[in-house]
Amino acid sequence: MQNALEALVEMWDGLIGDILDKRVTRWVFPFATTFFIFIVISNLMDLVPGVGSIGIKNANGEFTPIFRPPTTDANLTVAMAGIFLVMSIFWAVRYNGVWGLVKHIFGVKMETTKWTFPLFFLLFLFIGAMELLSVAFARPVALAMRLYGNVFAGESILDMIFHSKSLLFSLLLSSGMYFYETFVCLVQAFVFAMLVVAFVGTLCTHTEEEHGH
Repeated sequence: MQNALEALVEMWDGLIGDILDKRVTRWVFPFATTFFIFIVISNLMDLVPGVGSIGIKNANGEFTPIFRPPTTDANLTVAMAGIFLVMSIFWAVRYNGVWGLVKHIFGVKMETTKWTFPLFFLLFLFIGAMELLSVAFARPVALAMRLYGNVFAGESILDMIFHSKSLLFSLLLSSGMYFYETFVCLVQAFVFAMLVVAFVGTLCTHTEEEHGH
């Protein structure tokens, strides 16, 4: 078991190292790994019998579960995306410097002449504004909503199966869904952690390195 875990950790560390600079890998590795472990445990709570399917109905017939998987609450996934946003900006400033980060986002990233430079400067200024919108809004929303939507959908499907009037249908379908949801829970945790690494990588890469690649 120890050898298997060490192999997985080394594989994960190597995968992050292929994307990020060595210095950035040391910062991001524990952060992304913690996210992965936390999300896997939170997602798998969806498969514990009674979680999401046992609850109370009010006078209007609305069902409120007593226990819910943590990641089916958008408040949690949005909070995790917010933490990622703060840390990614912190690492980007730490790696590039404030002025270096501004140049990384808005700078002209191609060779130009003195005559074409103003045109390309305006073009990359527009591209930088789109990149800034992506960093500050689109990426955190994508992280939060992808995780929340997939886990919440799985919980809703399992809930519908468990409340089916046909016991045989419920048992057969729930057995298949349990295997599928286990796979989805693991994949979604990996995707979230991998996107964190990839998004940080776009901010912590020098322009000179980009030209080299």
